[in-house]
Amino acid sequence: MNQTNSPERTLTIDGARIDGIADFYAEINRVFMAQEDWELGVSLDAVDDMLYGGYGAAQGNAPVRLRWLNAEHSRTRLDIAATRAHYLDKLARPDTFNHQHWLGVLHALEAGQGPTYFEQICQVIAGHPHFTLELA
Repeated sequence: MNQTNSPERTLTIDGARIDGIADFYAEINRVFMAQEDWELGVSLDAVDDMLYGGYGAAQGNAPVRLRWLNAEHSRTRLDIAATRAHYLDKLARPDTFNHQHWLGVLHALEAGQGPTYFEQICQVIAGHPHFTLELA
């Protein structure tokens, strides 16, 4: 029995809808934020905050099985190239984003030591014990 004694819910995102980072957030907003009058921006920190259970379909602490259909499609679209482009976008706006941070993560990615955007998403989800990620 789980700690909350609540039944597990299943939420499903469709990786076939994800052809880039912006599409990932559109899909997350479609699934998690449909009942809210606002949307998450393009930020893994925002996804992390949402998964803590404060709002949207993730509200509360009941166990959630997150099914990611067509995950391999998403993995190929949120790969090194997409991640690199995301970092370069951050680097192009040093007045908004920490240049040294983004330069460091870009160098790590290019050296094969940094995670892709897909891997980062999976890491964020894994940091929430009431979520079980099922890649399908």
